Amino acid sequence: MQIKRSATAQWIGAGKDGKGTLTSPSGVLSNTQYSFNTRFEDGIGTNPEELVAAAHAGCFSMQLAFNLQGAGFVADVIDTNSQVILENGAINEIKLTTSVKAAGLTQDKFEELVNHAKVNCPISKLFNATISLDATLL
Repeated sequence: MQIKRSATAQWIGAGKDGKGTLTSPSGVLSNTQYSFNTRFEDGIGTNPEELVAAAHAGCFSMQLAFNLQGAGFVADVIDTNSQVILENGAINEIKLTTSVKAAGLTQDKFEELVNHAKVNCPISKLFNATISLDATLL
């Protein structure tokens, strides 16, 4: 099965003083502002690293939900944060933090399933970066 998704970026002006917008067919991004200030300072809008972090947190959580289901568990909740670290022009580190509540899940099985999700979610496979994981079973 092949799934295709897309988004469009438009940039106007120079790197530091210019501004851009991001749009996706779903409408979630609709001329969403991004700029030097939203990427490197605290401006209003989004930035590529924030979008990558959101994609990674969502992908990891969904992969973990499927892992849990395959092992006979259903999560009451999976809360995941992905922190993408941009330094010296590269993303070399991503920190995943997750907490999971699922009835009957043992610590050993939990660790197996979260580590599998960390390595095997499709977004993790994109990165040439160190991905750390701090996982808590509630």
